[in-house]
Amino acid sequence: MFTKEFIAEKVREIRKRYGFEDVHFSIDEVIYDSEDDKLFIIARDRSDKSAIIGNSFVIGKLREKIGAKQVTVYSKLDLLIKEKRIKENIERIKGTHLEFLRPILEAELEFPPRKWPKLRDNGEALVFLSFNARAMVGFAEKAGLIPVKVGIRYTFPKWEYEEIEGSPEDVLFPDEEKLTEIAREKDLKTIISDFPFDLKIKGDIALLNPLRFLHMGFFEAKYFFGFEKPTIFDKNALIDFVVSYVCDGIMESTDGANLIWRGWRK
Repeated sequence: MFTKEFIAEKVREIRKRYGFEDVHFSIDEVIYDSEDDKLFIIARDRSDKSAIIGNSFVIGKLREKIGAKQVTVYSKLDLLIKEKRIKENIERIKGTHLEFLRPILEAELEFPPRKWPKLRDNGEALVFLSFNARAMVGFAEKAGLIPVKVGIRYTFPKWEYEEIEGSPEDVLFPDEEKLTEIAREKDLKTIISDFPFDLKIKGDIALLNPLRFLHMGFFEAKYFFGFEKPTIFDKNALIDFVVSYVCDGIMESTDGANLIWRGWRK
């Protein structure tokens, strides 16, 4: 339906019309998912990606012009890094109680688009309601796990969950020792939250951040799982949280800046 030449021409038109600098950029591939009405643009490198996104303005206008539900841009390097990490994580879960996640990892190797198999009956997992709580719970459910939700009081007032002691900083940097202790008390082998690492196995308990584990961007997770900002979090920790996600390539700097701006406006 869409060719890379057509998309490139539309991007040039938008950049020219709205006063953006005339820069050269290359598009390697365009993938259209007709089932979900999503367009994926694969740029040659990150500078090409930046030119196409145009501070989010250009890509927003492109989406309006072509009428797609969602338009996302990746660089070839983004996808190569993702592929490398996914393959490494397939090896890491071999022989562990997380081996049931292999079909999801293998599906991610075919991304884009994202088409996960339905997994069922994989037991329970402790899910700490951190900043990306929707993604954490959503991942657990799609992985065939029953989420046993715990969180700090008043963080998500509309949700039902077991309240535990903690600080606003924990919402962004979960206390792995405390959560490991709770998991042991509940006889749970998996903990899912916004950990500053992808996967850590401590004895018989696995601590998992699915966004890092799958190298899934914040923007992708927002549209795949949904997003609801917690009512309580530490503003200074938010900056460190955003910087870590941006540095690891799973959050665009513009998305990060927007999160910080909105968080500090409260």
